[in-house]
Amino acid sequence: MTDKPDDLIDWKTFTETRNLLGAGFVRILGYFREDGTKSVAAIEEAMRLKDSAKLVIPAHTLKGESWQFGADQLALLAEEIEIAARHYVEIQIDPSELVEKVVRLRPVFEATLAALESEASPLVERRPVSFGQRNALGGMSYG
Repeated sequence: MTDKPDDLIDWKTFTETRNLLGAGFVRILGYFREDGTKSVAAIEEAMRLKDSAKLVIPAHTLKGESWQFGADQLALLAEEIEIAARHYVEIQIDPSELVEKVVRLRPVFEATLAALESEASPLVERRPVSFGQRNALGGMSYG
């Protein structure tokens, strides 16, 4: 796993979601921050308790919400944890083999969230514009 924003986020999916949600995008991203923080904490607690069953729902939730924002690396990591935890529940063993993945989860979540929030900031310039090009509003851009 890497923490380079371009490797963490599928920017095409991010842009599609931002366009689809419009004015509600920042609010929904805030929910992702809250829910994701809770999910990561619940996964860490389930690992401390060595409880495979308690890993499943927060990993599933984190996976689904991550896919919506194009947070592919985070979604894949959450999916790996979820699938393994489901298997461990079936065969009735503790999730000790997932320790490394769970340890990676928080840094990937934090890096992902930072990249998403940075891009969602109204102060971020979306696209470089060359001198003399028309901008999206039909005016001239000189930057």
